[in-house]
Amino acid sequence: MNPSTLLPSRFRGEPAPTQAPAPSRLNKRITPVLQFLAKVACSHPIHTIGVIALLASTSYVGLLQETLLGNTASVSKAEWASLAEGSRDLIAGPETGWKWQNVEQNSETLEGVDHLALLTLVFPEIVSTDSAVAAPHAHAVQTPQNLSITALPATINSFAAYAGDSVLAYSLPYEQAPEFVAAVQEIPVENAQEIETQHGREKKMWIMKAAKVDVGNNLVRRARESWFNFLDLLKNAGGLDITIMVLGYLAMHLTFVSLFLSMRRLGSNFWLGMTTLFSSTFAFLFGLAVTTSLGIPISVLLLSEGLPFLVVTIGFEKNIVLTKAVLSHAIEHRAQETKKGKQVKQENVISYAVQAAIKEKGYDIVRDYAMEIFVLSLGAASGVQGGLQQFCFLAAWILFFDCILLFTFYTAILSIKLVINRIKRHVEMRMVLEADGVSRRVAENAAASADGPTSKENSLFGKNVKSTSVPKFKGLMVSGFILVNLINVVTILFRNGASFSNIRSLVGGLSGVVSTPPIDPFKVASNGLDAILDMARAKGSAVLVSIITPIKYELEYPSVHYALPSATEPSEGELFGVGGRVVGGILSSLEDPVLSKWIVAALALSVGLNGYLFNVARWTIKDPNTPDHQIDRNELARAQRFNDTPTATLPLGEYVPPTPQQTQPATPAITDDESDTEAKKPKVEAENRSLAVLEKMLAEKRVAEMTDEEVVELSMRGKIPGYALEKTLKDFTRAVKVRRTIISRTRATSEITSVLENSKLPYRHYDWERVFGACCENVIGYMPIPVGVAGPLVIDGQSFFIPMATTEGVLVASTSRGCKAINSGGGAVTVLTADGMTRGPVVSFETLDRAGAAKLWLDSEEGQTVMKNAFNSTSRFARLQTMKTAIAGTNLYIRFKTTTGDAMGMNMISKGCEHALNVMQNEAGFDDMTIVSLSGNYCSDKKPAAINWIEGRGKSVVAEAIIPGEVVKSVLKTDVDSLVELNTSKNMIGSAMAGSIGGFNAHAANIVAAMYLATGQDPAQVVESANCITIMKNLRGSLQISVSMPSLEVGTLGGGTILDPQGSMLELLGVRGSHPTNPGDNARRLARIIAAAVLAGIYTEFVL
Repeated sequence: MNPSTLLPSRFRGEPAPTQAPAPSRLNKRITPVLQFLAKVACSHPIHTIGVIALLASTSYVGLLQETLLGNTASVSKAEWASLAEGSRDLIAGPETGWKWQNVEQNSETLEGVDHLALLTLVFPEIVSTDSAVAAPHAHAVQTPQNLSITALPATINSFAAYAGDSVLAYSLPYEQAPEFVAAVQEIPVENAQEIETQHGREKKMWIMKAAKVDVGNNLVRRARESWFNFLDLLKNAGGLDITIMVLGYLAMHLTFVSLFLSMRRLGSNFWLGMTTLFSSTFAFLFGLAVTTSLGIPISVLLLSEGLPFLVVTIGFEKNIVLTKAVLSHAIEHRAQETKKGKQVKQENVISYAVQAAIKEKGYDIVRDYAMEIFVLSLGAASGVQGGLQQFCFLAAWILFFDCILLFTFYTAILSIKLVINRIKRHVEMRMVLEADGVSRRVAENAAASADGPTSKENSLFGKNVKSTSVPKFKGLMVSGFILVNLINVVTILFRNGASFSNIRSLVGGLSGVVSTPPIDPFKVASNGLDAILDMARAKGSAVLVSIITPIKYELEYPSVHYALPSATEPSEGELFGVGGRVVGGILSSLEDPVLSKWIVAALALSVGLNGYLFNVARWTIKDPNTPDHQIDRNELARAQRFNDTPTATLPLGEYVPPTPQQTQPATPAITDDESDTEAKKPKVEAENRSLAVLEKMLAEKRVAEMTDEEVVELSMRGKIPGYALEKTLKDFTRAVKVRRTIISRTRATSEITSVLENSKLPYRHYDWERVFGACCENVIGYMPIPVGVAGPLVIDGQSFFIPMATTEGVLVASTSRGCKAINSGGGAVTVLTADGMTRGPVVSFETLDRAGAAKLWLDSEEGQTVMKNAFNSTSRFARLQTMKTAIAGTNLYIRFKTTTGDAMGMNMISKGCEHALNVMQNEAGFDDMTIVSLSGNYCSDKKPAAINWIEGRGKSVVAEAIIPGEVVKSVLKTDVDSLVELNTSKNMIGSAMAGSIGGFNAHAANIVAAMYLATGQDPAQVVESANCITIMKNLRGSLQISVSMPSLEVGTLGGGTILDPQGSMLELLGVRGSHPTNPGDNARRLARIIAAAVLAGIYTEFVL
């Protein structure tokens, strides 16, 4: 095995393999386990998320309960033991070369050495409205006479000087230090005024902060203390330490930003990124609970220094990789279904996407986790002091739980995300169709059909999903999670019989997590140490010095020593004491000179390696229509041979996949309908009813119970209108059958139409429900048109078969011939230059002055803004781009140009134009304007017009191909120069002589019409969509041919595209419905394909 494969993929720097390697034996063992976990989570996503969230909540609640309720009293820092806890011991003497060295107090080498305590008293600068209160001088500090106290020069760093603090430093024998601390809890203030207070007449004094009783706590006081603690940490921290921590936290937040950018490119603006953070937070809580339960000491100092670099080094790549794989598999076309038959079709789509993603990426993700945990385990067993062992132990557990949660909690989140995506697509497609004029029932059916077969997905939100279901679900989940955690935190105070007296333990903080960090002696008392060293050197004897944590003072009244709070009535501020303590513990991390040093190397390494991670932010969901491999020329040639020959043949030994069983009724091979007896309903013969009985049944809405002949009789008598047959019979196929009979027997036309009832026009086995109210009225059948495929044709690096519905012989064959020639030169390249559908209403005024004023207003910035806001308010999808105006007399023509997503969108634009004109008329001061028509032929729709040729309409596309000269000779039996000359003489000069507009081509309308019919486009728009100019050049011996089509009007939503036959042809091109990630891309891709097909068809027309 290659050792490099053990490294995470983002560190190996290898290009993505073109073909996945065979899974290893370990992969085959691990992947099924991961798939089982994911399957359970996806089957019950809400239960999985709820259980894991409750477990995580229980974990941190357990930590808080153990810490808070386990302490019955807080430790007063005024006690000598508390002050000495964070002290540092230094020794200097002849043995050390008169240099200070760290030493432990219990060392045997300290016998007979003078042991001194060095204390520093810190007084803040107090400025009142009357006068500034100066800090006491050294002689003003009253101390017992029996103590051997020596005043030392104070040490003031830059931060202390900036804050205006005053410092006094003393040294004395270590055993006398407790008595000294007790004596200096209060220091009088010179010239202090005595003031009457609620406790009598008092003077302000310098009170040791740790000695006073904490009363009257509130948020302001806690914030003030936290700020002072922060300044104290800055005073004692080195510049390098601060820089390291700032860079660490900055890199951590950049990692968070990278996560949200990555998830945004994968289609989630907020929720996937936030749930990823939730998953990692839960893993941290589980890891911390296990670590502390195993007796490993973890401090806030350790967490504050280590977690940022763990986040930066590990990152969230695994969540992003899994998300990308799941979402990509969910939107890919099911090319493998034909190979697997019913097995895949019976599976839940979401489960299939998750299982396929885990099969593809699961083993790699677990391998990366295993390697990272292995490295951290080595760190935990390394024996390195300073907290490295403890943090590596914690980090290993965090990654372990993160791996488990990735395949349970996060996969449940992804399954819900897929359901939400499906709901959004469903609602969006339905709204687009409704905006395009389709009835709600038909739009709902079309959207449901586009979703494919549904099974368990509907159980999450119910069958009748609304557009508000998703926001309600998200709000319910978030609010429920917050409520559960609030209840857990609040009920901590009442568990195990704890009273409110236990709340004071919050002031003490998390004893199992918060610890007092050691100070840096040279930042606290460097000048005092120099003075002591000089005295020791003068004596010629070694000296041991314990540098005590600086003692801080505040200017207060002596009454702060009493007014103790009631044990049964705690003050409000105590509930917030944990905030100040935890913040102080986190900020104290800046003081540790040991742990922060080894992080320097980790910071540099993690920032360098994480460059790969930040590249993940550029990942997007794989477009299912984008090829992931280069075109196989052998397969392309085989497909061409298959499509060129009259019969399909395969080489000997070629595998032929079995034909899947049909799941839907096949279209009849002949167009003759079944016998009338079989077609009529009800099939059981009924007695002849009188006209009165039939009219009564009609009034009772029981027409469906009648026979076809009875329905025909009522319709012939005018009792049932023809347009109401579908609603009345509630059977669309039967309604078509009855309508055919009625038209055949209509007396006015019976001489001609009598053949319709038994004609060859088919009407069975068709989904008439989608046609009703959307595509056609007074339906009597459907017209089968032969559909052939040309190609394959390589367009922008991807191969397509081109569907063409036509009755013109050799059209498909000649287009296939052109595809073959174009492919030999590398395929066609397309460029989309514009995208905007137009509608041109006409309005009129009484005078030319008013028409001119309206034109100036519409062309102004104000008019553009008002009309754009009014137009855009009518639809979520139509967006006004520009308006072009023209005057003819007192008539004003306005050409609206808008984007419509994947729909062709004429009805959508008409609604927007109508509303915008009403706003102009009623709110913009043009109440004398008359709306003549919403379509003033200035669009121009379904008519040849120069404005479409010049300005464009719909999609404007240019397609180009470069064909080698030898291919021109072998395929077309001519040369490049002859074709160039022919194109100039025919398409350029000939069309100009005819006065053509947009007709500088051979037969672009042929290909456009055939593809429009096959893909459900509006056939009438072939008039302007076939506008095309063909240009040929001799490019270094090769033929360069291009077609420019400025007004291709296509859509993949609405109109005839909702019908299954036409929709299946759009599926053949990979553009059915709305694009999953970028609405409008499917329609634009269809326009590119049509332009490239026109290029192939025109190329071969010259030699036909």
